[in-house]
Amino acid sequence: KMLRRVLFTALFMGALPSLAEVSQGHISVVLLGATGDLAKKYLWQGLFQLYMDQVSSGHSFTFHGAALTALEPGQRLMFDVLKKLACPPDESPNRCAVLKDQFLKLSQYHQLKSAENYTVLNREIETLLRQEGLKEAGRIFYFSVPPFAYTEIARHINSSCRPPPGAWLRVVLEKPFGHDLESAQQLAAELTSFFREEEMYRVDHYLGKQAVAHILPFRDQNRQFLDPIWNRHHVERVEIVLKETVDAKGRTSFYEQYGVIRDVLQNHLTEALMFLTMELPANVSRAEEVLQRKLQAFQSLRGLEKNSAVLGQYQAYASQVQEELQKAQDYLSTTPTFAGVLVHSDNLRWEGVPFLLTSGKALDERVGYVRVLFKNRAYCTQSETLRDAEHSQCKAKQIIFYIGHGALKTPAVLVSRNLFRPVMPEGSWREAVSQSDLHIFGQPLSDYYVYSPVKERDAYSVLISNIYHGRKDFFITTENLLASWGFWTPLLDSISHQPLRLYPGGVENQHLLDFEMVSGEVAFTLAEPVELLNPHRLMPSDYRTIQSKFRQSPLVSAWSEDLISQLASDIEKTASRTVAHSGQFHLALSGGSSPVVLFQRLARHHYAFPWKHTHIWLVDERCVPLSDIESNFFRLHNHLLQNVRVPYFNVHPMPVHLNQRLCVEEDRGTELYAKEIMALVANASFDLVLLGVGTDGHTASLFPRSENGLEGAQTVVLTESPVKPHQRMSLSLSLINKARQVFVLVLGKGKHDITTLLSRVGHEPRKWPISGVSPSSGQLVWYVDYEALLG
Repeated sequence: KMLRRVLFTALFMGALPSLAEVSQGHISVVLLGATGDLAKKYLWQGLFQLYMDQVSSGHSFTFHGAALTALEPGQRLMFDVLKKLACPPDESPNRCAVLKDQFLKLSQYHQLKSAENYTVLNREIETLLRQEGLKEAGRIFYFSVPPFAYTEIARHINSSCRPPPGAWLRVVLEKPFGHDLESAQQLAAELTSFFREEEMYRVDHYLGKQAVAHILPFRDQNRQFLDPIWNRHHVERVEIVLKETVDAKGRTSFYEQYGVIRDVLQNHLTEALMFLTMELPANVSRAEEVLQRKLQAFQSLRGLEKNSAVLGQYQAYASQVQEELQKAQDYLSTTPTFAGVLVHSDNLRWEGVPFLLTSGKALDERVGYVRVLFKNRAYCTQSETLRDAEHSQCKAKQIIFYIGHGALKTPAVLVSRNLFRPVMPEGSWREAVSQSDLHIFGQPLSDYYVYSPVKERDAYSVLISNIYHGRKDFFITTENLLASWGFWTPLLDSISHQPLRLYPGGVENQHLLDFEMVSGEVAFTLAEPVELLNPHRLMPSDYRTIQSKFRQSPLVSAWSEDLISQLASDIEKTASRTVAHSGQFHLALSGGSSPVVLFQRLARHHYAFPWKHTHIWLVDERCVPLSDIESNFFRLHNHLLQNVRVPYFNVHPMPVHLNQRLCVEEDRGTELYAKEIMALVANASFDLVLLGVGTDGHTASLFPRSENGLEGAQTVVLTESPVKPHQRMSLSLSLINKARQVFVLVLGKGKHDITTLLSRVGHEPRKWPISGVSPSSGQLVWYVDYEALLG
């Protein structure tokens, strides 16, 4: 019997315990794409390492390489790779030779091309186990194949190659997992129709990098030191960086589809970000708790805008694309090969701390690191040359998880000596001997406590071991994957046509790619002319001749981002002018999705806004609790109020939730709000009212042919919306028209038809309520972006 002979041989050579101890069951490992590049470089070596580590664990193994290639050539290709497998330097030659020989004997090749092939493989595994008298513990299917093949393979495994009841199934998936939120959702839906969540192990090989994998254990083991300082009061900034010297030559077909953000930032760097920002669970060994805290960290991330990123492309990339993809000579790629992205977390621990995620190809060095730089509040009277690194509080304080390459050429954890001596697990990390001539981030290595792994391991070996042990916290769950794509997709959409800074590559880049943070945005520090990759695209300046009037009122038009910037500035000017004149500013804001970007702009860029003297009112509200995500106040609070300092008593939500019920006339919520306005707002004339426009011409929550609010003297009314939630509370047209200024914001192509219609109709509020907005003694200004105006 094949397995028994192999086990006896290993036992004879001293590699195994007695056969009586081999009782935990059999594991079949199926490597799909067994002759591919990833398998040749990393996966077979990782599987061999697993066998070496676990041969005495009580499990028996067989390894099934599989590909589309026919049996004989596939077998030859696979065994050419297996013969080159190597043992670690600390493995004895005799044991190494035995284990390698056994590994080859336990490995076989299969052509897996059709449903029948999978049925045959399943039959062979079952027959082998029956002959050997072994119970099946589980099966691992490693998908080292392109994602377009996942669904078909998953269907075959699910229908004819699952292990029997009582044995586990682990399906290992390689990135990319989609290229945006929609495609990731589609792929996830397809896979979850065949596999349960606990059966899927999505690989991000950066989670197997020893320095990255040690971030959470480091935080856990050093809680006593980190608890007081791991927060916004002490951390100045965090840098998560992966620089490469190689370019994309030979990979442009992949790179044109994905680019640097999808290839590196959305996955590798984001995972490191999660390990840094997530709240530590009580037990970091409990995978479910770790994954839940990661998801919470995702939910705290502030949305990215176009100005959250700087992008570049090395100069040779375009010609490489033209050559490899047979593109025309005039083909211009807008794919970034360099990106620097500024990320913020809006939870209390990290509010205001900049996280810089940076990666690129054709850069000056190959290095990866996670650097946490702490604030330095000390002033040291002693001259710098006399300062002791261990005790001087004026030297930089930082913790660095050094992923590899660069000056150190090895994974490492570095902690400034003037911070604390870290607790490190003795069995796996050791304190390194200082190399006096080396400097890391401008400081000699002697300024740090430096620790490196006792045994350096390849990332795939680490991850394959974790798959064997069922450690799900080292892998990407469906929920976390979709949260990551949900975070990155809006940025990817907004930069799809953004001009890229061209850079020569390598040391010649000099300062071309240096960037800085300004008012919550990033920009290149060098103001050199940037070459546009698509000079024929229309820019805002091309539209400056558009009419400056709309419906006989002033019109401001621009691309949406510039328009929001102008609107926010105009609101601030109005506020400052009003406060200077009368001491307070009454601002009424509409709900809906359009104002969200305005709220974010006001919160992040307008620090001189007189919030202390501003009263915030609601133009309309949905009849839901204020804590409901459908509530206009909830959205206003999340995107504006919690980020600025408006006095508590100056915030006036609409009273839609009284006596534990919603918008009931007998509760007189409309009267209460009207009385509050009359008591606080002079003449009930708001200083500024911000409105939007619906595709049906409604504004506030005043809908076509509404029974309330379009006519008459009533100031606050209950209305009915044609869409859920149907019940609304709204200011009336008569009250809106008493305002000193009314700004109407209209964004997006979806509003083009109603914008065109409104440009032609007269005063018909019963049909189009927005047409009834006409301040009796104030000014109306329209803010309409080019997409709404021009389609």
